[in-house]
Amino acid sequence: MKKQITRGIKLAILLLLAVLLANFHITYNAEGKLYSTIHTIPKNRVGLILGAGKYVGHSNHVNLYYKYRLEAAFLLYQNKKIEYLLISGDNSTVDYDEPSTFKQDLMQLGVPEDKIILDYAGFRTLDSVVRAKKIFGLNSFTIISQQFHNERAIYLAENNDLNVIAFNAKAIKGRYGLRTKVREYLARTKAIIDVVINKQPKFLGPKIEI
Repeated sequence: MKKQITRGIKLAILLLLAVLLANFHITYNAEGKLYSTIHTIPKNRVGLILGAGKYVGHSNHVNLYYKYRLEAAFLLYQNKKIEYLLISGDNSTVDYDEPSTFKQDLMQLGVPEDKIILDYAGFRTLDSVVRAKKIFGLNSFTIISQQFHNERAIYLAENNDLNVIAFNAKAIKGRYGLRTKVREYLARTKAIIDVVINKQPKFLGPKIEI
């Protein structure tokens, strides 16, 4: 029994170290590729918005991750730092359509419809960045999300031979933001595993040139 407990403790420590190392590696890798001000970020033809639901659960409360990504994307477009917006998100059911919701709100802000391209199969960050290359023919673009998410997206993109930078949407503070950051530790570990095993998107399909 003591041997089993000792082995369990050792395994737990190894797993914790692996998660911490994954987090450090992905954060370190993103250095110099993240931008938080509109004046310093280089121009790119396309900005990739990583999807999020507009509302929190089934409530009428707007998801701040969505709100701040929307604002960041519009800021980039408004200041001519990007020409087109590729919105990649989940549309796995008829009642849940992240890309179309982003599109409607961007058009209300003044972005022309012909400057918005939708990717309905961005179920995961990996799917979004790889499909940007394989479906939409992009080799370089600007990723738009919160910093912790951007760091992971940069890692996945670079390991799929993409040249990317990222614009940080406003961060979420408090308990809500903390829960997401805790989940991010596991997501980063999974991202490294996905790179090692050469994980591919759930769906590909015909090419759509931007």
